Amino acid sequence: MLQLTKIFPFETAHAVFGYEGPCRNIHGHSYELHVTVAATQKTADYIAPPGFLIDFKDIKNIVKKEIVEYFDHKLVLSKNYLEAHPEIAAHENLIVWEHEPSAENILLYTRKQLRAILPEGIVIRSMRLYETKTSYAEWIED
Repeated sequence: MLQLTKIFPFETAHAVFGYEGPCRNIHGHSYELHVTVAATQKTADYIAPPGFLIDFKDIKNIVKKEIVEYFDHKLVLSKNYLEAHPEIAAHENLIVWEHEPSAENILLYTRKQLRAILPEGIVIRSMRLYETKTSYAEWIED
């Protein structure tokens, strides 16, 4: 199967409510999101002109607009966190979620958003979200 992967860096802060470790405090990460897509149809020996499954530029524009711009330089917190820390609610760059903004949940959010807007015939095969250089969450299509 032929797949394409595009990589997207962004900066986001979060905190995990109910966690007993240091991630319970607001902190940031230099995330790196890897999005891998493929065609729903099998490719022949070669792809008809212009020879792309999808242009890398199109993947870039879609993911940048829908995901990177949503998260970049934002603070993502759950409603539970805000109820415990109401003084933070006035932040202008705050995104409030029903669930905790873990790497896993960020990937699930990303999957949902991209599935709804990818061009017909293109599907997400996998995604990897690096929270640090040595730690990542990964979602792979079954």
